[in-house]
Amino acid sequence: MKTRVRLLAMKFRSGRRQAAGFTLLEMLVVLIIIGLVAGLVGPRIFSALSDAKVKTARIEIENLSSAIDMFYLDVGRYPRTEEGLSALVQKPADADDWRGPYLKGNAIPNDPWGHAYIYKTLTDENEPYEIVSNGQDGKASIKAVHLTRK
Repeated sequence: MKTRVRLLAMKFRSGRRQAAGFTLLEMLVVLIIIGLVAGLVGPRIFSALSDAKVKTARIEIENLSSAIDMFYLDVGRYPRTEEGLSALVQKPADADDWRGPYLKGNAIPNDPWGHAYIYKTLTDENEPYEIVSNGQDGKASIKAVHLTRK
């Protein structure tokens, strides 16, 4: 009988030890591995996100450029700087042949960072207008996305 009690006690102790879970050392190793993976992969993901916003801005600027070209075909001139991109959704006073709105949704989109696109006409006859997105900081910088239409 004593032998049987000892065997049950040994089974109870060994079963309890196996069900206890992970050791502190095992958990620390796993956390270190997760930290290393996040440190290596995280910056690449944020870089890809930034690149995607720049590509989106370029595509939207091309769409705005196409709308401006349609305005030019209908009206015979490009929108003036003071009219801005709003001439694509609201008829300017002196545009009798205006057949807009030239943008879907009758609204001028903001750039991917939430800032308004900048439109200006140029004095050079070879380059009639420029559309600019100043990027994340909203200030004119090297990181600005722009299109000059020739």
